[in-house]
Amino acid sequence: MSICRTNYRLAAAQIQCSLADVAHNIETHRRVIEEARQREIDVLVFPELSLTGYDLGTRVPEVAMHRDDPRLVQLAESVGNMLTVVGFVERCGRGEYANSMACLCSGQVVAVHRKVNLCTYGGHEEGKHFSKGQSLTVADADGLACGVMICADLWNPGLAHAAMMERPDVMLAPVNAATGMVDGDFDDEGNWLICLKFYAMMYATPMVMAHRYGAEGDAWFWGGSCIVDVDGKVLVRAEDGETLVSADIDTGAIDAARFAMPTHRDADTPLVASLMAQRLEGERHG
Repeated sequence: MSICRTNYRLAAAQIQCSLADVAHNIETHRRVIEEARQREIDVLVFPELSLTGYDLGTRVPEVAMHRDDPRLVQLAESVGNMLTVVGFVERCGRGEYANSMACLCSGQVVAVHRKVNLCTYGGHEEGKHFSKGQSLTVADADGLACGVMICADLWNPGLAHAAMMERPDVMLAPVNAATGMVDGDFDDEGNWLICLKFYAMMYATPMVMAHRYGAEGDAWFWGGSCIVDVDGKVLVRAEDGETLVSADIDTGAIDAARFAMPTHRDADTPLVASLMAQRLEGERHG
């Protein structure tokens, strides 16, 4: 008789990335992966574009790789049965590239999520260089369903709702959020924590946010990687610097929280879809 697991150890890798130096970043990943395996981590999340750095501009093509690139496969071979999510530039067509996360496990790239909500505002220029993803992603970690949303994906409430309606057990949130990239007095660090706590509490879904720490040119990445529990409580939050933070979750607590706050059960997706269709039809007719 198989035993259904209830306890899992989740981790966020808060690292610094070297811009456009994939070989250097791979070595950083290998070091963190080894530490995570020693700590018996079940799910490990790296930041957005962790293999390449963020502000690539016209260098996007030079660092891009297919999802079956030998470098990704070799990383997959190093993780054992620990689901590990790494950020890379995906070559998805001739002259077309995506801001993607590769889900690695047991020597394979088991899934790839392409960022859907590209940032092209303030200091962000993603829409100039990347193609938008068109689908949601859930990867399995020994019975734990892990959704993946990249940074600004979580700042599109409709998209986040659709992803949560896939019923992931946890949501993995790799991030690149430099200070001052949004115009005005937007409190990037504070508002990110509010965002994560809201989704965790509203959908009774633990959130794992992995962010960078350090400078890239004039940009400063403030860290703050964290794991938030089903009640919106922060289980662990990284201090300044490069570090690996982890926390244990119990799927029984997810069961209990979703029974008490039945957001998934009561979402009434057909009604919401109908209302959205009416809205779209109204826009077509002015």
